[in-house]
Amino acid sequence: MVHTPFESGGEINWLILRREVDWAFSVGADGVVAAMVSEVLRLTIDERMQLAERLLEATDGRGPVVTSVGAEYTRQAIELTQHAQRSGCGAVMAIPPVGARLSEAQTLSYFCEIAESTDLPLIVQDASSYVGGAMSIDLFIQLLDRFGPDKILFKPEAAPIGPNLSLLRDRSDGRAKIFDGSGGIYLIDAYRRGIVGTIPGVDLLDGVVALWRALKRSDDEVAYRVYFPICAIVTLQIQAGLDGFLAIEKYLLVRRGIFTDPSRRRPYAWDLDEETRREVDRLYEHLQTTLQSCQFPLPT
Repeated sequence: MVHTPFESGGEINWLILRREVDWAFSVGADGVVAAMVSEVLRLTIDERMQLAERLLEATDGRGPVVTSVGAEYTRQAIELTQHAQRSGCGAVMAIPPVGARLSEAQTLSYFCEIAESTDLPLIVQDASSYVGGAMSIDLFIQLLDRFGPDKILFKPEAAPIGPNLSLLRDRSDGRAKIFDGSGGIYLIDAYRRGIVGTIPGVDLLDGVVALWRALKRSDDEVAYRVYFPICAIVTLQIQAGLDGFLAIEKYLLVRRGIFTDPSRRRPYAWDLDEETRREVDRLYEHLQTTLQSCQFPLPT
């Protein structure tokens, strides 16, 4: 999941975005996504459309592009969805509106209208661990029964995440295709519950790719060695919600030399303090040392 690079004045730096995408594919990404940590809720509609277009250009056929189309009203979400299809995206992802407390019937209608407006698969995202309200497993099953598992996929992040993943898996008789998120903090547990993929931010992607590959080959020793520094960094991120993810993720992208500026769109409620920064540095260095010791090459 890409982070949108901003200049100090708030403008998007498209050259840095291309560098970010190139680095993501160089360390093993299968595709790229624009969603919550891309700060889509702080972009204009035109910027959200342009971000999808620029990601398609930067990706240049190396993998699918998925773009978030969640919006505060259905017509806007449909316009974003149809633009994604015209532009060549491989799928869309949507959260429900965050400014209103919708009934389950209203939320179902919102997602149905998005799904019916496009031929693309729709990833239904419950991002309630840091924005919006939780959606029920019943709602997920209704969408799955109505449209099928190739049309409706899921990125559920409502607490408790692990038990909810298992509940969705079991209630759907294994039909639901589920992606993990939350920066990788639950990835080992989620993998064992049957997810089909993970969508982390770019900041720790080399570690997450190494962890995923270790899980795929049932190498628990390497998996846990790589997982612990990732988990510790995400623990620091998650304490401040979405702002915590953004501040630390962008700091790490600057440290990696991918971004030149850690700017975020205002307003936001949390900044990276010096003591947290020092702990992030220690954990990041530990992750890189672990990757080297496990014979995973560091990115250039």
